[in-house]
Amino acid sequence: MSSHSFLQIRELSKRYGGAPKPVFEGINVDIERGEFVCIIGHSGCGKTTILNILSGLDSASGGNVVMDGREVSGPSLDRGVVFQGHALMPWLTVAANIAFAVKSRWPDWSRERIQQHGQKYIDLVRLTGNESKKPSELSGGMKQRVGIARAFAIQPKMLLLDEPFGALDALTRGTIQDELLSICSQTQQTVFMITHDVDEAILLADKIMLMSSNTSTGPAARIAEVVVNTLPKTRTRADIHHHPQFYKIRNHLVDFLVNRSSAPTVMNSIGGIGYPPEIFPGLTSEEDSSDKSQKPSLKKIK
Repeated sequence: MSSHSFLQIRELSKRYGGAPKPVFEGINVDIERGEFVCIIGHSGCGKTTILNILSGLDSASGGNVVMDGREVSGPSLDRGVVFQGHALMPWLTVAANIAFAVKSRWPDWSRERIQQHGQKYIDLVRLTGNESKKPSELSGGMKQRVGIARAFAIQPKMLLLDEPFGALDALTRGTIQDELLSICSQTQQTVFMITHDVDEAILLADKIMLMSSNTSTGPAARIAEVVVNTLPKTRTRADIHHHPQFYKIRNHLVDFLVNRSSAPTVMNSIGGIGYPPEIFPGLTSEEDSSDKSQKPSLKKIK
């Protein structure tokens, strides 16, 4: 693990009140600038709490988070958040919702510059022509697009997504996934996203973090594995299922969630800190030895 990683999470833990066990503990992971990371785990393991700590909306019981050399200690416009609910201001139009965020980020900008900047992101999420509509006039998918446009418009160093597509129908969800991939490709945005959808994680993420869940003795969850997505970066919803690595990765994720999430976690100790192992389930032994582009910080495990 590098001391120069964009985001460093060290020994993070969260305990509520007099609970005998923490919700999670010993969270040690690094995220590089421009990486898209998804986190998957059973309900109650603390995924949203981790995201809230990263956003500064909640505080940890132990450990710390450092982003771009500065410790996260509260909310900041350096981190954009998109929740499952769109969280738009219902009395404002699409353009005004986005302009409000832009003005908060750059209070000295003129009205014209704010409008032009916001329009760029309205166009990016394919909402051109809907600028004057209020949230009550939009479909669920369109509302989520406004939320995504608003988050991108403040040009955050990191984007935090809490199951933003969970309430959408499959067709709308797929369309917005494609748009998110396109925007992230253009902006090289760093993203931390919660999802329960294995296929969505494989489509979007560079790395997939798997959280343990020991329901028999209490939460005390950890990040048990970091699965590296070795599918081509140019993957699309239309062709991803045809790639020979797809089902190797998918089966590994499903097997963890169904059979291994409550098993004891085995950490790799580096400098006295326990890190989850990086797993490369998509690669065969031959591919593994010949792929020089993958340079994991930890031992590869099949």
